[in-house]
Amino acid sequence: MIVSECVHDSVSKALMVLGLGRSRVTAVKTDAQGRMSVDGLPPLDGRTLICTQAGHVHTGAFDPIGDITDRAAAVGAWVHVDGAFGLWARAVPALAHLTAGSERADSWAVDMHKWLNVPYDSGMVLTRHDHPIRKAMAAWSPLLQDERQPAAYTLEQSRRARGVDLWASLAFLGREGLARMIEETCALAAGLADACSQAGLEVANEVVLNQVLVSAGDDEQTEALLRAVNTEGVIACSGARWKGRSYLRLSVSCHETTAADIEAAVQALCRGRAER
Repeated sequence: MIVSECVHDSVSKALMVLGLGRSRVTAVKTDAQGRMSVDGLPPLDGRTLICTQAGHVHTGAFDPIGDITDRAAAVGAWVHVDGAFGLWARAVPALAHLTAGSERADSWAVDMHKWLNVPYDSGMVLTRHDHPIRKAMAAWSPLLQDERQPAAYTLEQSRRARGVDLWASLAFLGREGLARMIEETCALAAGLADACSQAGLEVANEVVLNQVLVSAGDDEQTEALLRAVNTEGVIACSGARWKGRSYLRLSVSCHETTAADIEAAVQALCRGRAER
């Protein structure tokens, strides 16, 4: 198993659930934005699984997935894309280049509870390889029949029809509506970053998607700002540890967010900094 040193903890948890643990996982160094270094990859072979990221949870950065899939394809290694929210950038012509190479990966994982605002426990895996999943999940032979049996593709024997929520959201938005929502929220995130910088806050990341990392100075000042902002309640943001420092993680992902909301967010941050 090869992962980024900035791998999301859900990937680590999945490996533990699978029984692979931590000892056979190699973490590859990343750059200042959290992108995996291709030159840092160890030797690959047909038993290697590489987990790449499309949209880092803190910075929104994308691994060089195309370069990694090229190297993996030469030896038959499996490439997985952890694309929780970043893979949705493929729906936007102006942002699709960020995901270049992901179409050649073996599997994707994406979330619907972020941009699409469906219930929190909605996630989806897409793969070009049907048989390995059924071989791992199907518990008895009737599930190996030609028609698709849901229990042959998941850990659970039964669960609610989460796909209905996704279908309803996509049916309502349509292709153009989905692209417009993602493009607009990313533009608002860029505006938020500019406004924070102008207000004297430090923006730690290159805003390529919808994530903005903000610092008020040292860790104590930043954590005080986080408490003040969340206590006031005009906006809600989470804290993050990134490259050894504390930040506020601002994620613009609601289809109802407007420029006025961004202005209100910046004002809330400024009030919180003044009060600490």
